[in-house]
Amino acid sequence: MGAHRKSPEDSPNQKSTTLKFLLDLDSRHNFSRQPRIHSEHDEILSLISYCSYTYTFTDPSESPTQHDLKRDQLIKLLLSIKTYKNSVPDKILPPLIAMISANLFRPLPPPNGASMVSILPDDDDFVATPTAVWPHLRVIYDILLRLIINLEPKTLREYINQRFILNLLTLFQSEDPRERESLKNVYHKIYLKLHSSRSFMRKGMNDVFLYYIFETEQKHCGIGDLLEIWGTIINGFSVPLKEEHKLFLMRVLIPLHRPKGMQVYFKQLAYCVYQFVEKEPILGVTVVRGILRYWPVTNCQKEVLLIGELEELVENMGPEQYKILALPLCTQITKCLNSWNSQVAERALYVWNNEQFVKMASQEIDEVFPIVVEGMEKNLKWHWSRSVRQLTENVKEMLEEMEPNVYSKCLSQLHHQDSAPNEEEMRRKERWERVEMAAKMNQFTQESYMCL
Repeated sequence: MGAHRKSPEDSPNQKSTTLKFLLDLDSRHNFSRQPRIHSEHDEILSLISYCSYTYTFTDPSESPTQHDLKRDQLIKLLLSIKTYKNSVPDKILPPLIAMISANLFRPLPPPNGASMVSILPDDDDFVATPTAVWPHLRVIYDILLRLIINLEPKTLREYINQRFILNLLTLFQSEDPRERESLKNVYHKIYLKLHSSRSFMRKGMNDVFLYYIFETEQKHCGIGDLLEIWGTIINGFSVPLKEEHKLFLMRVLIPLHRPKGMQVYFKQLAYCVYQFVEKEPILGVTVVRGILRYWPVTNCQKEVLLIGELEELVENMGPEQYKILALPLCTQITKCLNSWNSQVAERALYVWNNEQFVKMASQEIDEVFPIVVEGMEKNLKWHWSRSVRQLTENVKEMLEEMEPNVYSKCLSQLHHQDSAPNEEEMRRKERWERVEMAAKMNQFTQESYMCL
């Protein structure tokens, strides 16, 4: 019989090779069962990459399904970010900030309307224009807010730089109030967190105000929101106020009374100004003079608002300021109560129900009462509105009871002034009659001489 041929499995050398192969295979199998080191990070990075693509919501090629899918991915990403309590891995932060910037910092549509002249305080339809991409932006703002809250200031400063802050300020021109509300929260949180950036952030807001006041008549929907941020900042100012903050009052807040669209942000503006006067009452003189300098000529709605602001400011000032402001304030209020617009006239008359305003007027009564009495009598004689005449009569009775002698003296002086032009007219007519009589006598004498 022939010799038996060994199979490959019977060879010792082949046996050892087979065992090594099996060991390696088992090793690879065990490694595959171990968790991957960066699997969680890879999933978040994948979500970030997917969400970096932006949709216009106006392109016909985009489907609602795509929009919904991205929104779901954004929500999933937000939930993942919330799991990081105190910090976010360095590997995730750069692409995450880049994704946020790609979605937020976009070209805004042109403003709805050329100017804010026609925008009234209650005309929300003019200001509130929904943003089509808001379903995505809402989650993006939540992610950014979560990052600001969780990150340490040193880390946050690396990504929220000056360019990022300026881009945020540009977005305040958005006509969607929901976006401006989110922006306001984000900007304020950044201001609270990054102490070293506060000066730059204040300057950025001031530049927006100054450009709006002096360089353009275009509307800016975010002025009120920026003033609201400033209101919280001013509230934290310590007394005595720094010179920088006083300059902001004089060069920015007071001129903000000038634009025609002031009604839209008036509440926030008045709150900021009031806080300054509350902290340092002496600033009330500067504020009142500034408001009087920017007093509107034909905008009756602004006049009504400004009268109310002046009344509130008077309540927060002292006797020293009253002496300075009594005459100019009462002069302007008297002009307003003589206004042919009944709303302006009535609002000016109601000011005399304010005890502090009456107290101010009484301190300079010799200068103030002649102007006021003349305005009252003018209303009673000539104003077309019955309600205005009735209110004027009520104020007149109050002033007569308060200072009967002074009021009577001013009234007699007024009657004398009214009668003086009539007396002058009578004298003028008499002089003309004498001249005409002399001319006629001269002509008669000449005719008689010629006849001779």
